Amino acid sequence: MRTRLLPLALLIALASAGCGREGAPDGPLAGEEAEGTAEIGAFEEELTGTIRADGSSTVGPFTTLAAERFRKEEPGVRVTVGISGTGGGFERFCAGETDISNASRPIKDEEKRACERKGVEFVELQIANDALSVVVNPENDWVDCLSVGALQKIWRPGSTVESWRDVDSDFPDEKLSLFGPGTDSGTFDYFTDEINGEEGASRNDYSATEDDNVIVRGVSGEKGGLGYFGFSYFEQNKEELKALEIDAGDGCVAPSVKTVQDGSYKPLARPLLIYVKQEALARFEVEAFVQFILDSERQIAEKALFVPLTDMQLQKTQAKLDATLSGIG
Repeated sequence: MRTRLLPLALLIALASAGCGREGAPDGPLAGEEAEGTAEIGAFEEELTGTIRADGSSTVGPFTTLAAERFRKEEPGVRVTVGISGTGGGFERFCAGETDISNASRPIKDEEKRACERKGVEFVELQIANDALSVVVNPENDWVDCLSVGALQKIWRPGSTVESWRDVDSDFPDEKLSLFGPGTDSGTFDYFTDEINGEEGASRNDYSATEDDNVIVRGVSGEKGGLGYFGFSYFEQNKEELKALEIDAGDGCVAPSVKTVQDGSYKPLARPLLIYVKQEALARFEVEAFVQFILDSERQIAEKALFVPLTDMQLQKTQAKLDATLSGIG
């Protein structure tokens, strides 16, 4: 018999002073000692087992931090986190190889069908927000904002843009060196859909990688460099990069916690997701880990330099998990 973890999401949301953050405070997480924090709900015996996660390189750091913190509470549980890209993660997930799939985009219809063929049922849970960030070299002093139209001019299939002057005649004749995610990346899918109007539609003569740290090194090493990836990678490397503001028609807006949560950073704000196999959720350790993520979501997101869920988003995610657990139980 077990006692299910009582959701702390509402308590955390009410106790938190505001949704935003400009830094990454090392605040206490669920299960750590903190003034005004009480232990609410626990499994009756120490948990053991292995939980396997894989997928998005953007979501990976969030899940990794959650796993490290969860291990302090449940040392008998091992959580492995792979980074094979959103598409690669879904391949493993639908083949039954993993319990959790990290995703920076929603699952595609063909991926759903692959899961159905293998009898893999799952629940989709939003665990954070992201501001997909367009970055340039900090020595770039000629541009602070690009319109969606300019990004499309640069990244559309068959683009012949080779220098910054090709983007705008007022820019210098500096070689434009492009870096971005590979085709297995959910970031690639999301960016191409929002900027070029079709998922996967992109010029292919750029340096592609599934490792966002390679994009950091590429852009920071080329004066005319430009790339894109998740907000957390910019936050981790802001001394080496400059994030551009984006103009979607209502003026230039910089990526930030505030602009993502108030909806003004368009069109590159997006949800970050985990997909959890329902069969796995029936295991005590998986249920406990997923509930830990939601109970600690705001603090994990801030520490890992993501944009936390709004109160409403967190309540919705908790309700979806509760409904799924009720169906399993």
